[in-house]
Amino acid sequence: MHDVVQQYYGEVLRGSLDLQTSACKTDTGLPGYVKPILAQVHDEVLARYYGCGLVLPEALEDLTVLDLGCGAGRDVFVLSKLVGEHGRVIGVDMTEEQLAVARRHEDYHCKAFGYPASNVRFLHGYIERLAELELANASIDVIVSNCVLNLAPDKASVLQEAWRVLKPGGEVYFSDVYTDRRVPEPLTRDPVLYGECLSGALYWNDFLQLSRAHGFADPRLVNDRRIGIDNAELGTRTGNIRFYSATYRLFKLDNLEPACEDYGQAVVYRGTIPHHAHAFVLDKHHVIEAGKYFPVCGNTWRMLHDTRLAAHFDFHGNFERHYGIFPGCGMGLPYDDSTHDSRSERAGGCC
Repeated sequence: MHDVVQQYYGEVLRGSLDLQTSACKTDTGLPGYVKPILAQVHDEVLARYYGCGLVLPEALEDLTVLDLGCGAGRDVFVLSKLVGEHGRVIGVDMTEEQLAVARRHEDYHCKAFGYPASNVRFLHGYIERLAELELANASIDVIVSNCVLNLAPDKASVLQEAWRVLKPGGEVYFSDVYTDRRVPEPLTRDPVLYGECLSGALYWNDFLQLSRAHGFADPRLVNDRRIGIDNAELGTRTGNIRFYSATYRLFKLDNLEPACEDYGQAVVYRGTIPHHAHAFVLDKHHVIEAGKYFPVCGNTWRMLHDTRLAAHFDFHGNFERHYGIFPGCGMGLPYDDSTHDSRSERAGGCC
């Protein structure tokens, strides 16, 4: 399938307009602060963009960011601006034609952003085999990827390598295509469906289990949307399979638990992350308003306390006392207890 993808993105496609579906050519909810940066990105780079979501997490200044499947470099160059001249962005892609576009405009973006030297680097290789590119253990702060995991034949190795190169407390923040059921094996061999980011997509529950098996114990869904197959022929081939674009964040934290456990903890967001003065969105179920006392489960507490986000929060509580499953997380006490007083449950932010 590597050969299929390289041919599709290196020879068949000359720009995003050549795609036969909308699965890998959308920006969802583009924030206002990103638009001026995109206006500085070279037109040829923009024309070769293939992505299904926004992969620009918060608080990136001075960090080292790795873009898996960077293509022609659109996200790399936007990230280059967000990390600042003292940060670093590394793009990895297996398609030489795409990388040639990115490298051709490296100096252009360095000058556009006013940097004395380029802070980006493009590497030719496979996202399943990052060791071949001499990316060291625990050397990356944040990994991003935009509609690429579905194109990787060995998805387990991608997650394994991501865990290896991430620093403790680092995260993978990425968008990809998922399905509501497992894709029949014959469809996975269809070069067009595969190249269009459809038949290589993971069944959502298989993705969650795969993430947990490779160390990312508590995957967090940030946002999602249904993908329509607007090509009648391809829609006929995929039948009743439903496709979704979804953004997840996976933290490299060794001590996360398999459930939302309540330790009586809370956080207060200081409102100090650039472009997020009023609220911080950790995931789809945790919108934390600035200045508000926000009860959280132990895992959420660690995702904020043991990562680069810690400087932007005040933390209350510890892990000395346990109160059971966090109310509202969907994994409550399975036993009938007629004496239970629901009024004792605290309202909180846990999913």
